[in-house]
Amino acid sequence: MLKTVANFDRIGEENAFAVLARANALAAQGRDIISLGIGQPDFRTPEFIVEAAIKALRDGHHGYTAANGILPLREAVAANLHSRYGVEVSPDSVMIMPGGKPTMFMTILMFGEPGAEIMYPDPGFPIYRSMIEYTGATPVPVPIREENGFAFSAEETLKLITPKTRLIIVNSPANPTGGVTPKSEVDKLVAGLEKWPDVAIMSDEIYDHMVYDGEKHVCLLSYPSIRDRLILLNGWSKTYAMTGWRLGYAVYPGKLYDYARKLAVNLHSCVNASAQFAGLAALTGPQDEVWKMIAEFDKRRGVVVAGLNKLPGVSCITPKGAFYAFPNIKATGWKAKELASTLLNETGVVTIGGPDFGILGEGYLRLSYANSTENILKALDRMGEFLATRKAA
Repeated sequence: MLKTVANFDRIGEENAFAVLARANALAAQGRDIISLGIGQPDFRTPEFIVEAAIKALRDGHHGYTAANGILPLREAVAANLHSRYGVEVSPDSVMIMPGGKPTMFMTILMFGEPGAEIMYPDPGFPIYRSMIEYTGATPVPVPIREENGFAFSAEETLKLITPKTRLIIVNSPANPTGGVTPKSEVDKLVAGLEKWPDVAIMSDEIYDHMVYDGEKHVCLLSYPSIRDRLILLNGWSKTYAMTGWRLGYAVYPGKLYDYARKLAVNLHSCVNASAQFAGLAALTGPQDEVWKMIAEFDKRRGVVVAGLNKLPGVSCITPKGAFYAFPNIKATGWKAKELASTLLNETGVVTIGGPDFGILGEGYLRLSYANSTENILKALDRMGEFLATRKAA
């Protein structure tokens, strides 16, 4: 019998993809399915970006590139960060990645081992905990609470740090909650971290463009006191509707950069060349389509929150970022994953149960409003009819 290492008994997955597969199977049977599950913009990649990739292929850019990415793209990332946040970033600290997950994977591998502790948001993106457990490190959840607007509490976070803490993962705007942590809390966290100079920080800022109600995204690169131990995760997937292109980037400090480069050489060699030229066009070209998409998400946000708050037993605070709502369904009497599964099977509405994002996700569903307003309203009607007539067992 084949024997694998124990790490694989601890690794988890992202259940949103399992739910998507189930929804697709039902759709193939002729069911009318409305997906509010997967975190993927329902817009096409802007045409000029697609054309840039096609041109790159026609121009012969179909071979290997440097493991850390082509220099013009790394320069464009650095220039974009300076333009948006006023921070100085060397292109030599930018690593082009095949999406956002490799940055999580590599960073957690750098710091995770038995005896170490890694802190992560709960509820939060499920791959954080999965990868922490894979390395043998102890996952330490940082509570993300509805009463805080689903922002992290700096005080609560700092109290969880111990001499065993190697890495803290933060995410704002956040998946699955849509929470945005205000600058005042980020300031407190950074000030408190000065007492823990050996603790690294990974800031997942993949939704940094998607903030609403006058909020401004706070980029952790803006804090000089932690720059030597900060890893930034970002990319093109959400902002430019490029999820399938598998294109992201990281900013790594000091010697961590070369560790990441070596891991890239061992893992994926490089990001495909045409996608990199598409990413270059995205950053340096017109941003009109981005702002149109975000304005549309903002409109849908209002629709989904208003509709959820009319459903029996459901309440929903207004998310300030990303494209997710995280309604509280405790008063319905249903367990979250059971409700999500039953809604899919009986109404054709795809949602994700909160426990798929952590222990503190019980009592909540995640809805993505990356779907048309028409479909969102139809889904809310179906959910309302179901909750008005079906009680939890």
